[in-house]
Amino acid sequence: MNKISRRDFMKMGGAAALAAALAKIAPFALAQSDVTGEFLQWHVPAETPIDIANLTSFQEYVKLALPGVTINWEFLSYADMLDKLRVAVRGGGGPHLAVLPILWGVEFAAGGFLRELTPEMVGLTADNFWAKALNSNVWQGTTYGLPTNNETMAFIYNKAIFEQAGLDPEKPPATWAEVAEFSRQIKANTGVSGLGMVARLNHGNTPFRFMPVMWAYGGSVMDETEDNPKFEEVRINSPETRAALQLHYDMYVTDESVPLSALDNSQTENRELFLARQVSMMISHPSEFAVLTDADPSMATEVAYVQYPEGPVRRAAVFGGSNIHVFNHIDEANVAATHEYAKVRLNPEWSNRLAWFSNPGNLDGFEDPYFELRKSQVKFLEVGTSMLEFGVPFPVIPEAAEIMNLVIPTMIHNALTKTMSIDDAVVDAEAKIQEVLARRA
Repeated sequence: MNKISRRDFMKMGGAAALAAALAKIAPFALAQSDVTGEFLQWHVPAETPIDIANLTSFQEYVKLALPGVTINWEFLSYADMLDKLRVAVRGGGGPHLAVLPILWGVEFAAGGFLRELTPEMVGLTADNFWAKALNSNVWQGTTYGLPTNNETMAFIYNKAIFEQAGLDPEKPPATWAEVAEFSRQIKANTGVSGLGMVARLNHGNTPFRFMPVMWAYGGSVMDETEDNPKFEEVRINSPETRAALQLHYDMYVTDESVPLSALDNSQTENRELFLARQVSMMISHPSEFAVLTDADPSMATEVAYVQYPEGPVRRAAVFGGSNIHVFNHIDEANVAATHEYAKVRLNPEWSNRLAWFSNPGNLDGFEDPYFELRKSQVKFLEVGTSMLEFGVPFPVIPEAAEIMNLVIPTMIHNALTKTMSIDDAVVDAEAKIQEVLARRA
């Protein structure tokens, strides 16, 4: 077994931008594996400088750790990957391995496209992962993937606009009802929109921002808020769901305190409005701070991150993240190579470095020096981390993406455009979900 020091690894082409920080962390031992094989991996491109540096460093590390394994990397955007993956695997092609958002994997497991992949296959146990995260990979009792990272978003607001509106800049809204009150006051006193509502159809940003409110009010699509959900009963048609939808109606229709473009906005448009000081509150990732301050350094003194407000029933956020999966069209001779790769990808160090603005999927990563390094470098990271205990996963069913990205936004549109009453919009959503689920049978 050959070993190499962290310093020597950096000299061999690792990310120079991280060298100073890495030098403060105890050297690690790189153990080479004698496993051989080849596989195609689909991967979302890194975007921020530090993510690019870490991914480049990881690729170099894997070459050293797995010298007998050839990895063919193919990069696809988040927006393109799901549709292309659906087409590719149904034609018998596509990647042999991919890291997919937490919502996607079960669709491919239910379709018979994924191989079993359990913690034990990569030298770990179930105790290495959040139960909610590991369960997102389970379909009909079999585990088809493992968590690479987990995260929730945070509630972000502009303290300067709060002060201009006559609000205490150090006191964010404690409840979702207060969010509506603050939004109304901000709009009335400054002309700036309060909450940056996101409600675009067929876009993943929308359920990540609506569902936390719905759950906080006690609503749910099925029984996903329970400790041991069965996903056998549609529960969206409830007074609690209607209350959450009413809150959005009040802000959009009655008060007009959110952007009129909210029904077409994704977080990309929302961010631009926030940067232009035309929106004062929004939901997004901790990484948003770096994006905002890179675009406008003065944002550094105006922006605050806090936990999500509470609802009448709970505080909630979408329990998000990604999972690593192996597709079943891979040659048996190459399966061991994917398992060795997953061992490296899921170790505590790389669980941190490849999730710089998120959180490690392997819980041992929280004890790794890299976690402390990340906390010191990523402002407000601890806010998103603290929300993990309030995280609720989307229903682990193959229809989850369709329900969340199409049915939920359509329900919102029907109510906010007054195409339907709130009651009818919820009833319509229930019927659509039942139709979607019936197609499986």
